[in-house]
Amino acid sequence: MQHPEGMATVASDRRAEAEARIRAVMKQLLSGDVPTGFKCDVSSLSALANVPRATLYRTYPHLKAEFDQHLGRLREAGTEPDPHLAQVERLKSEVTGLRDRLSRANAVTAELEAFRHTALSRLAAQHAEITALRLDRAAIRASPLRPGDG
Repeated sequence: MQHPEGMATVASDRRAEAEARIRAVMKQLLSGDVPTGFKCDVSSLSALANVPRATLYRTYPHLKAEFDQHLGRLREAGTEPDPHLAQVERLKSEVTGLRDRLSRANAVTAELEAFRHTALSRLAAQHAEITALRLDRAAIRASPLRPGDG
């Protein structure tokens, strides 16, 4: 039969090792070194530290709180430690910019189409007027009486 003090030491050692693993993974994730397939979140923290998530919540709530605080401070400062999320945010921003640009381009295109329509209408009206004037001129030349003949 083992001595209770020996078991407490083993449990204490396991707890210290787990805490060290959690802290190491916290440092890794918060520095932006997020392995492929993981995120900078509590689930990834527990998985990479090889500690069940429930254990992280129950046994190490101070480490979870510390992780959340550091992550919150980084994000408030405008830094995203998760490269995937940073890329998503950058792409969202780029898409928004492109949509604005497309909207402006569509507005310019609509203005140019309206101008084109107006210009073609004016050209058609001018052509009709010139044609009518030519017909009037031809009719005047062909008439037997000319102004001033009389």
